[in-house]
Amino acid sequence: MTLENSIRALAGTMVLLSVVLTHYVHPNWMWLTVFVGANLLQSAFTGFCPAETILRKLGVGKGKSCCG
Repeated sequence: MTLENSIRALAGTMVLLSVVLTHYVHPNWMWLTVFVGANLLQSAFTGFCPAETILRKLGVGKGKSCCG
């Protein structure tokens, strides 16, 4: 899996998780969705993505992808 696909999967998972937590645990978990959305928006303009930095340090995206 490429680094870009990993970031998309992580962001989607975090949004879905926050919706589930908001519904079943407490409404304040919606702030996690706000944080993820704001981070995605700022990374589109600045090019800086904390998740990318973390995933690179974990070695994601260093191997060959299945598609190319």
